[in-house]
Order: sequence, then structure tokens, then C-alpha cells
Amino acid sequence: MIPPGSTLGVLGGGQLGRMLAHAATRMGYRLHVFEPAERCPAGEVASREYNANYKDIERLREFAQSCAAVTYEFENIPVEPLWEIEKLVPLRPHWEVLEICQNRMREKKWLRKNGVPHVPFAEVEVGDDLAKAIKRIGLPCVVKTADFGYDGKGQLKVTEAADVEQAVVAFARERAVVEKFIDFKCELSVIVARNPQGEIRTFPVAENIHTKHILDFSIVPARIPSAVADRAGELAINIAESMTLEGILAVELFYTDDGELMVNEMAPRTHNSGHWTLDGCVTSQFEQQVRAVAGLPLGDTGRLAPASVMVDLLGDAWDWSDGQLVGSPAWGKLLEDPQVKLHLYGKQEPRLGRKMGHFTVTDSSPDKALNHARQLKSRLSERASAL
Repeated sequence: MIPPGSTLGVLGGGQLGRMLAHAATRMGYRLHVFEPAERCPAGEVASREYNANYKDIERLREFAQSCAAVTYEFENIPVEPLWEIEKLVPLRPHWEVLEICQNRMREKKWLRKNGVPHVPFAEVEVGDDLAKAIKRIGLPCVVKTADFGYDGKGQLKVTEAADVEQAVVAFARERAVVEKFIDFKCELSVIVARNPQGEIRTFPVAENIHTKHILDFSIVPARIPSAVADRAGELAINIAESMTLEGILAVELFYTDDGELMVNEMAPRTHNSGHWTLDGCVTSQFEQQVRAVAGLPLGDTGRLAPASVMVDLLGDAWDWSDGQLVGSPAWGKLLEDPQVKLHLYGKQEPRLGRKMGHFTVTDSSPDKALNHARQLKSRLSERASAL
């Protein structure tokens, strides 16, 4: 066990690292952040910020030597430098887990090898016949770059024969995965934590609504049969145990029109769809990450409210300046509602699709909480457009 008063390290300096720093310091830990960009959101609240390229081995060594254990808040990190870190300090999750999750081809092959239900797919190496792979999977399908894709980046839906040539050109010099397009009732996610002693816990299943491939709303509890929720949790636990996970892992799934569950993606870190836990759960996903990485007993994942809905605030949705909405429209309208909690990430530069913050609504049922959240988001948009 790594006791409070020790220093933990996180690779990546975004909002997930920022919220991890809040949780760690509240529990008495110091948090050091390693992030290439200066003035990162996590660095603002961490004990120390290291700014260097992830391939700067000497700087990484210096960072690692200052920590009792190191974790991630971002998976698009080169694996090779992490081999040096693990010689100096526990890396939780292990770099092998990161390597699986950061590449769609390795991820799909791991799921297949371990008997986890997944979306049918075909692998396409550079120079392979992409059109042939598309034909084998069938239309409609989705072509995705194998490496470093997230929030809809690096993927193209192929609906008809006329789209095939466009895909062939777009992915001509990349390794890719061709996935069957799945008709689903909803998208789900389960966050699972496992500590080095083997204790394991899952958070309640979240139902996720995406807009333009970016998470818009997370609804807890998910509006699915209890047997389906139990099965999703079991899948997440089986994956964590098969990986010998030490840390936290997000598992995204499709709940299909045929009533099946299929694992779509995994992330070895806290997750956007788990932000509701800050306000709606006994233990937040960030505190649980601290507990798992430090080898502490895991916290209770029970809900504090009957239902919670998390709403993302994006950089292209409103007029931002210095990390704030211009004129701070409707912050007061949000905060005067006793069922709303607002979280801003301290980002200074808004960009298309960039997550600038979120708010969470609690209510007596998932449908009431979702309607409540939609109304507040609409009111925020109306207020912003009037300025």
C-alpha cells in the first residue's frame, strides 16, 4: 500500500488529470503531472508539472523517480518510453494494457482471443486490399485507423458501393480496421477498478448519447433491463481480470437491437461517461483511481441519487473567451438549480469538439434527469446566442 502523504504521478495533463489531482490531494497525496504542453489543466492544480515530450527519456526518468506509482489520464502515449518508467516505479495499469487499448487492431484481436463478444471486423495492413476487406464485412461498415483514434477521429462510415473508393483513398497509407456497422438500442459503458491485491469493483452502467461522435449525455442508471446491466458488469470484470488490471478501465459497449452486448472500445483510464460519479456516487471514479493505483481498499460505488445525467460543454457550442463563456451566460441559471453541479476544466483555448467542462443533474428517475438536463442545456444555448 502506498499511504497518503506519498506522491503519485499521472501521464497526461487534461481534465481527467485535473480531476484526479483534486481527488488525490483531498486524500492527502501529492500529484505530479507529465504533459508536453505548458499550462495544462491538470498542472494548474497538481503539486508539480513536468513539461517535455513523452519520448524524452531523461525527463521521464526524473518524473518517475519523484513518484511512488504512475498512472494515465490519456492513452495516446508511446509505449517504448514506458519500459524505462516500469524499471523505476509501479506503472498502473501496466504498459501492456495501454498498448492493447491504444490500437484498435490489437484491441479487437485481444477481444477475439479472450472470447469477449465484439463487433465483427477485418484487419487491413498497409498495402492490403481495403476494398476486399469491406466486401468481406459487408455494407454498411465503418473503416477506422488502427492507431490513436478517439471521439470519432480517424474513421469513416461506408454505406454504399460509391463510398468504397473514398475509403480506399483515405486509408491508403494506414493500418486500418473494418468493422460491421451495428444497429443498436443504445451505447453503454462500465468503469471497472482493480487494485494490486485483486479486489475489483464496477460502477453502475451508464447509457451514453453521442452527437457527431462526441459524448453529449451520460444517463445513470442506464435504461436497460437489470439482467443486461448485470451482464455488462460481468463482462467488464472478466476483461479486468484477464488483463490482470491494476488501476481503472472504461469498457464501452453496444446493446444491439437483437438484445446482445458487444464490446466496442476500452480505455485504461477514467472516462468522460464516469464524470457523473463526482456528484452522484459514494466514491468518484477519480478517487477510485487513486485507491487502485495506491493499493488501497476500493471505495463503495453505490449511487447517492436515484438518477444522474452528465452533460458535456464543448468549445464549439458556445462563444468562449479565456476558458469562460463570453458574458458568463446562464452560469447563474445553472447554479441556481439545486440539482445541478457545474465543472469547468480551466482550458484557455476553445476548439471544435474540445471538452471545456460539464454539468451534472440529479433527479428522481433517469427520464426526469435527462429531460431536466436537456432543458438546462437548451436554456444555456439560448442565453449564449442572445449575447
